[in-house]
Amino acid sequence: MGLISWLVLQGLTVGLLWFLIASGLSLIFGLMNVLNFAHGALYMLGTYGALTLYMATGNFVLALVGGTLLGAVLGALIELLAIRPLYGRQLFQVLMTMGLILVFDEAVEAIWGPYPLPFAVPAALQGTFTVFDRPFPVYRLFIIAVGFTVWLLVHLFLTRSRLGIIVRAGVEDREMVQALGIDIRKVFTGVFALGGALAALGGAVAGPFEGAHPTLASENLLPAFIVVVVGGLGSFTGSLLAAILVGLTQAFVGYYAPQFALAVNIALMAVVLVLRPEGLLGRQGG
Repeated sequence: MGLISWLVLQGLTVGLLWFLIASGLSLIFGLMNVLNFAHGALYMLGTYGALTLYMATGNFVLALVGGTLLGAVLGALIELLAIRPLYGRQLFQVLMTMGLILVFDEAVEAIWGPYPLPFAVPAALQGTFTVFDRPFPVYRLFIIAVGFTVWLLVHLFLTRSRLGIIVRAGVEDREMVQALGIDIRKVFTGVFALGGALAALGGAVAGPFEGAHPTLASENLLPAFIVVVVGGLGSFTGSLLAAILVGLTQAFVGYYAPQFALAVNIALMAVVLVLRPEGLLGRQGG
């Protein structure tokens, strides 16, 4: 029981970090049919932005807020300057966002250097607690709490607020939203900003867990895409369920056979594509 409980908590930690990236990806692709490969870079920049603020101020909450805002601003700028001129030209969108990955990678190395940087765990979140005689870091429990809290807040935003309902309606039927006189371009920019904020928040929270290094984007982008496919495009709650499933698979397989952990999750994605192409909670036929 101790080992199983420890692995479950470990899987939730990793899965909920991927959820923060994948949820934004899912909304962006579901609404605008844009495959944003630069999304993982916003996760990385959230880590570095939060680290810089934390080192400057010593305030971890301020660092989280600053890293999140950085992702939101960059997400909006990506939509306005790079994606908006290329709507309807998916190949060019893919090439543009892949190019942005290189730009962001070079910018990170130019500003912060090519070597990993330590990101200290805040004093209030240091220490461990015992799970069936096995120690588990308090900070990882904090990551789990942040992940579920973000899901709840964004879920309430999407289902209870007028703006959230417009976003959901745009995912289902873009033409209907335009026919109601709503400026869909502003909705697009807002969704990109929300997706960027979620990814950057994930990176900021992950900083003390993973450290800050220039390979953060490439290491986390593929698992995030797996979560998007398994959960269903445009489904925020589907991304949460898929992230938990993928994270638990990663934890259990990674413990017993680490060389097969990624392969098993790719196989899981393939099985979902065959049996239910729209994903766990994706819209049928969408």
